[in-house]
Amino acid sequence: MSTEESPVEHADRWILSLRGKNVTKISVDFRLALALDSDWEVVLEAPVSLSHGTARANSSVLLHPESQDVAAALALFGAKVLSAVAFKSGTLRLVFDTGHHLTCSSDPSFEAWQVTGPTGWRCASLPEGSLAVWSGSGASESCPRHTMWQT
Repeated sequence: MSTEESPVEHADRWILSLRGKNVTKISVDFRLALALDSDWEVVLEAPVSLSHGTARANSSVLLHPESQDVAAALALFGAKVLSAVAFKSGTLRLVFDTGHHLTCSSDPSFEAWQVTGPTGWRCASLPEGSLAVWSGSGASESCPRHTMWQT
């Protein structure tokens, strides 16, 4: 895996390597899936908050992938990712060049979201708020409130 595709771990979060990737496809079934450049994909299964502009200026819209209530997400088609952060609490936050912010929190019962990339790289929000990260080598490590990166 190239250095460009490697996430960066911090004490409370992972900075995902999605900066500059464009949303090239949006699909919906019981999940909301955003296909990005270079074989990256963001899949959301739990309710997702989508906002535009500053937090104070605009309220957010709650998207419900399980009931296909995600029409507002169509505004993300063609958008470029400016920031992608997976918090070790299980929350994913994406910021786009269109001014949209997408936030998906962990769920107590199932994987709320996952991000997959080239060569098998994967990060997923586990039930009750923790992360699992697979390096692409087939190895994974996860533990409550902390995840170790396997290379």
